[in-house]
Amino acid sequence: MKLWRRLHAARRWCLRQNLLLTAISCVMALYLSLDTQHSVQANESPAPPSPQAAEALLPSPQVHPLPPTLADWLSNDQGDYFAEIQPTNMGYLVWSEFPVQVYLDPAIAPDSPITTGNPLVQTWLEAVQGAIAEWNTYIPLEIVETPDAADITIMRQTPPLDIQPGQPLRSRSAETRYEFYADTQPPIPVLSHRFQIFLRSDQSRDYIQASARHELGHALGIWGHSDSETDALYFSQVRNPAAISVRDINTLQKIYQQPTRLGWEFPSAAIP
Repeated sequence: MKLWRRLHAARRWCLRQNLLLTAISCVMALYLSLDTQHSVQANESPAPPSPQAAEALLPSPQVHPLPPTLADWLSNDQGDYFAEIQPTNMGYLVWSEFPVQVYLDPAIAPDSPITTGNPLVQTWLEAVQGAIAEWNTYIPLEIVETPDAADITIMRQTPPLDIQPGQPLRSRSAETRYEFYADTQPPIPVLSHRFQIFLRSDQSRDYIQASARHELGHALGIWGHSDSETDALYFSQVRNPAAISVRDINTLQKIYQQPTRLGWEFPSAAIP
């Protein structure tokens, strides 16, 4: 009898989680304006709620405490480019749990045969690790060995072709994409997000590190571009890429002071 009750309870828990994920997916699919760099896995049933009902099922936008590294940052009169940052319908793409977990291409490890026997791979690894170390000064980052809990995955891979109707195919050397999902690990599920970065390896070390620096800036919350060549998030490729600038960090700090739905619990109305 006890075993039956446990099995029944486990079955009800699994059903509840599935219903929750389905409901939340429908809500987010309805509420988001998706483009090629946004992805939400939405189940076609049950029917999505109305926009008003969807609003009630999502976490309310709130401001997270600044991570200590940004709280200690003293911005100055060099300004920022916060006006160029694009919030999503879920709010600004900030992290609230630190360190942010970064997972590198599964084929990449310092002592693996593919790394030690291939100078291109070794260069790619060192360049990406260099970019991670640069951003770690401002946002705590940690390289993890498994992808299960990764917030950011960096792939040693050419980005997928940018296919748009009526436009020529575009090939890029780097690209960042994100998706939202319901993290059901906490007792009360929270709205979460994760990033995937694609970085080619057939470039010089300096260029790979500059690309990784730029794309990591996007993944850490700077979802937009600067119009100044002196910033790491400058919108175009340049011969001498800039290091992380004061304006980059001024912008990042301001982003992390904005309200977001990310990292907050779903209201009880969203939980079946």
